[in-house]
Amino acid sequence: MSQPEFLPIQWKSTFLSLLDQRALPGKKEFLQIHTVEDTIDAIRDMAVRGAPAIAISGIFGLTLGAKKKSGNIIPEEIDSLINQVFESRPTAVNLSFALQEAKKRVGEETDWESIAKIWESFALEMMVDDLKANQALGQNGAELFPKDQNQIHIITHCNTGALATAGHGTALGVIRSLRDQGKKVVVYADETRPFLQGSRLTAFEMLEEGIECYIITDGMSGWLMNHRKIDAVLVGCDRVAANGDTANKIGTYNLAIVAHEHNVPFYVCATKDSFDLNLKTGDEIPIEMRKESEVTQFDFLKTADGKYLLPEGKTSPIGARALNPSFDITKAKFIKNFITEMGCFVPGEILVRLKSV
Repeated sequence: MSQPEFLPIQWKSTFLSLLDQRALPGKKEFLQIHTVEDTIDAIRDMAVRGAPAIAISGIFGLTLGAKKKSGNIIPEEIDSLINQVFESRPTAVNLSFALQEAKKRVGEETDWESIAKIWESFALEMMVDDLKANQALGQNGAELFPKDQNQIHIITHCNTGALATAGHGTALGVIRSLRDQGKKVVVYADETRPFLQGSRLTAFEMLEEGIECYIITDGMSGWLMNHRKIDAVLVGCDRVAANGDTANKIGTYNLAIVAHEHNVPFYVCATKDSFDLNLKTGDEIPIEMRKESEVTQFDFLKTADGKYLLPEGKTSPIGARALNPSFDITKAKFIKNFITEMGCFVPGEILVRLKSV
C-alpha cells in the first residue's frame, strides 16, 4: 500500500513541519516548529490533533527541547520536560504511553546530545510503526464487510484519517482500504461540533481521495438511518478502558446510541496504543474541558483579509456561557467490534488480545 500523497507530520532534522489543521480546508499551510514550547502550543491549539499524531508530535517536541540544551542532565529536568508535553492534551493515552517510553529510553544516558538522538530515533520509529499499523487495521476492518457487497454506506465522526495519524488513518483507513478493494464507498461525515473536524477535515480528505462524501450535522444521524441504508458507523478513539468503554470526540456516544437503536454496527478503530488496561472502566478516563469560545464563536470564520464572516465570529449572544467537554465515553455494550492492527474483536476480548501482544 502506497504512502499518502501528503504527510501532515514531517521531520526536518532541525525543526518539525506540521500541516496546520486550523487552516484547512481553506489552505494547506505548514507550521515550522523549532521548540518544545511551540510543539505544546500546536497540540493544545489543535494545529495538530488525533491521538497518534499528537503522540508523534509530542516526542518530536521532546527532541527539539533536548536539542536546545547542552551538557549533563539531572533527572528532574527530564521529568519537567515530559510533564510539560503531557499536559498539552491529557485524554489521548497514546501521548501518555509515548512519553513513558521516551523516559525509559533515556536509560543511563547523562548528556542532552545523546538523549536528543534517542528521542529523535524513537519519534521516527513511531511514524513508521503507526503507518504500518493503520494499513493493517484498514485491511482488517475491510474484511468485516461482505465481499460481494459493492456499495457501502458509512457514517463517521470527527476526523480519523491521515491528518490524525502518520498516514492512511484508522476509521478513514478502513474506508480507504475498502476503496482500494474496488468498493464504492459513500461516506456521511458528522460535522463534529464545536471544532468541525468532520466538515473541515474528513470532507477535505475524502475530496482529496475522490471518495464520495456528504457532510451531515451531528443531529442528522437518526434521520439518515431511518431514510437510507447505513451499513456501519466507523469511529476512532483516544482511549479505551479494559472493559471496552471508549473515549472519543464529543458526540460519539450520541451516535452510538442512535446506531444501537437502528441495529447499525458500531465499530471503533484503534491501534494497540489506544488501549489503557490500567483503567477498569470509562469512568476513570480524564475528560479534557476546552475553552468556551470554541462553542460561542467561530474563530476560524474569517476572510482572507482577517475580517469575520459573522460579527466577531460569534454564534451566540455576548455573555452567553457554554460547556465544552472535548470527549465523551461510549459504553462497551454499544460497540460491536474493535478494529485493530491485531485483528477485529468484541469488547470482552480486550484483556486476552492485549496481554498476548
